[in-house]
Amino acid sequence: MGDALFQGQTPLAVRMRPTSLDEVAGQAHLLRPGSPLVTLAAPGVSANTASSVILWGPPGTGKTTLAQAIARSSGRRFVELSAVTAGVRDVREVMQDAMTQRDLYGHSTILFLDEIHRFTKAQQDALLPGVENGWVVLIAATTENPSFSVISPLLSRSLLLTLQTLSDDDLALLVDRAVADPRGLNGSVVLLPDARDALVRLASGDARRALTALEAAASVAPSTVDDDGGADAAPTVEITADHVAQAVDRALLRYDRQGDEHYDVISAFIKSIRGSDVDASLHYLARMIEAGEDPRFIARRLIISAAEDIGLADPHALPLAVAAADAVQFIGMPEGRIPLAEATAYLATTAKSNAAYLAIDRAIADVRGGGFGRVPKHLRDAHYPGAKRLGHGKGYAYPHDSDIGVVAQQYLPDELVGRRYYEPKSLGAERDVQARVEKIRRILDGN
Repeated sequence: MGDALFQGQTPLAVRMRPTSLDEVAGQAHLLRPGSPLVTLAAPGVSANTASSVILWGPPGTGKTTLAQAIARSSGRRFVELSAVTAGVRDVREVMQDAMTQRDLYGHSTILFLDEIHRFTKAQQDALLPGVENGWVVLIAATTENPSFSVISPLLSRSLLLTLQTLSDDDLALLVDRAVADPRGLNGSVVLLPDARDALVRLASGDARRALTALEAAASVAPSTVDDDGGADAAPTVEITADHVAQAVDRALLRYDRQGDEHYDVISAFIKSIRGSDVDASLHYLARMIEAGEDPRFIARRLIISAAEDIGLADPHALPLAVAAADAVQFIGMPEGRIPLAEATAYLATTAKSNAAYLAIDRAIADVRGGGFGRVPKHLRDAHYPGAKRLGHGKGYAYPHDSDIGVVAQQYLPDELVGRRYYEPKSLGAERDVQARVEKIRRILDGN
């Protein structure tokens, strides 16, 4: 197609930005009839009754798009600031101008503040008078958890709305629309199915990334003329998956987030951690990250691995995996890859034991198979009236009265006396647990 057609043009992602909420792809949970955003976009809604909102979500999910669509639909003035470049003075000037527009001309103003998490406390404080007095309706966007990055007074005066990563169907709809729409490529290209799938896969739920990659792929795809079309035939541009890979300078992974490859790679990831191969573990982690796998899914699998495969061989593994999951939720991607890699490397290289995992499965199997009996009387609740008359609690030995904190008495029901579920291994920290358990069992048995 050549670069000439793209010179001087506004980027495709900007040209294709919806002009109304009806054109927005995804975020259906926020755009139901009567929802705050739909109400805010309705013409004639008073600025005094409209709620300010904070939009929290990953990049490319439509935060700016929603703000601009609301402004256009409602007929309000629209002012946009970026927390990267704006300061307190800029905010105060906007507030003063908004107050003047309201008082003199009856115009209400929507202030869209991108990346509000980059604002200091003092800068966010400057927003409060305008929000409180209805000079502006604030629509703030952030990729970080507002509970940590937005001051409490501003949070309490705003609705917090969470945007979700766009689905593959949403992205495919946007790509197809951009190919056909006069604002986009206006039908000047033919997007082959493998290229469409590649764009959706590489976008990882980010609409802006999908449209930027489409535009780049169209610029590198060669033009061809149909032999039967004659000298005046318009050139045809076919975009293939290879053109997509060439345009974005990124290898196309075979990875379907809902298909076999999704399950194969996560399976290899967990088995590599279990097998203590840190290099293979990091390789499969990288494949999932590059393919746009949901980082929360990866984090959940790490938590399960820490509990199932490592257990008490390293009691620090589970808290570390949970901390990695919290970190990913807090900072988002791409930086979230770092705590994921740290947790992966730790779990792969530490000692491992599945003894606790096997123990609970053995216990559950007994219970499901009817292997249970009445709780021994000396362990039953003796606090309610009449319990002691039934013998509840009689003969119970209080372990703290013993110098060693353990006394010989029966805890399992009669039918299960002597049953062993937990069999600790002599690996890592569980080696010490194994010695303690053996000693405790001897005491409990009266030996």
